[in-house]
Amino acid sequence: MSSPGRTERLALSGVLTAEQAAETVAAILAVQREDGAIPWYRGHHLDPWDHTEAAMALDAAGEHQAAARAYEWLARHQNGDGSWYAAYPDTPEGVLTDRPQDAGKESNFCAYVAVGVWHHYLSTGDDAFLERMWPVVYAAVEFVLGLQQPGGAIGWKREPDDTAVPQALLTGCSSIYQALRCALAMAGHREEPQPDWELSAGALRHAILRHPERFLDKDRYSMDWYYPVLGGAVTGTEAKQRIEDRWEEFVVPGLGVRCVLPNPWVTGGESCELALALWAMGESDRALEILQSLGHLRAEGGLYWTGYVFDDRAVWPVEQTTWTAGSLLLAVAALGGDEATTAVFGGLQLPAGLDPGCCA
Repeated sequence: MSSPGRTERLALSGVLTAEQAAETVAAILAVQREDGAIPWYRGHHLDPWDHTEAAMALDAAGEHQAAARAYEWLARHQNGDGSWYAAYPDTPEGVLTDRPQDAGKESNFCAYVAVGVWHHYLSTGDDAFLERMWPVVYAAVEFVLGLQQPGGAIGWKREPDDTAVPQALLTGCSSIYQALRCALAMAGHREEPQPDWELSAGALRHAILRHPERFLDKDRYSMDWYYPVLGGAVTGTEAKQRIEDRWEEFVVPGLGVRCVLPNPWVTGGESCELALALWAMGESDRALEILQSLGHLRAEGGLYWTGYVFDDRAVWPVEQTTWTAGSLLLAVAALGGDEATTAVFGGLQLPAGLDPGCCA
């Protein structure tokens, strides 16, 4: 069971009681396999991004050993080029790493390990862990930057035959920007500066801020709306304006955030991520309102339904995912002032990268 002191800190008015937080953490732990793998739910699949998000939630709850096992799973199963496959099937015998469900290698999936590892280090101060995981993070970052385009954007993935897909996703690149900043913080802590990473991070931020034409058009998806703010590329008045411009399109009062327009479907993960973005902008009251609207997604046992089709008044899909629960715990941790969580999502102490200049 989770540390009582930690789950008390995850209590948030109208969102979670300490007992509910403990139940949610225990539910994630029940899905985690003995080797550290955290699939979406038992019998579905594992992807490295959502696996990492669930591990971060465990750290926020004080379950540091379980979180460390999740990162050690990544270390053991990293491909030789620094990547991970996009999806691994979960079976009764375990997660099948030799027969991936999706053998593509997505850049943002591979980058996110840097956010998780830095979050774990800030949560624990475990220098030995950081020493073990640094080569893993380094190789992952190098794989990801191998997909960076001349204009700063980072290609979506490599196909199973290793062909690079140069088209870039704004949401994915915004997540990668956060990951590069965490990797640079790690490098600085280790006194191993990485000037090429600084240049790459700066070029990526410049593309996100000033060159929307360098990304595939996915503006129907709420993630493309808020992720540049959540990832830390868009800040200040630009962030506030970006969120205001499309608030009424995506936010359904009392229910949460639409995943994609015009579908009458709100999703827990997107709602929690928007709450994190609002918190990072200094709008904790609105963040709290979003989180308070998600009680209808809480399932018996402490996990959360992925989404809800409000025109039909129906849960859909009929699944309770570790990453949805994890995103809620992380948003609650940020609003509650958890130091590690606020550091990786607030970004005030993370390197920003080197700006390539106005003419890039």
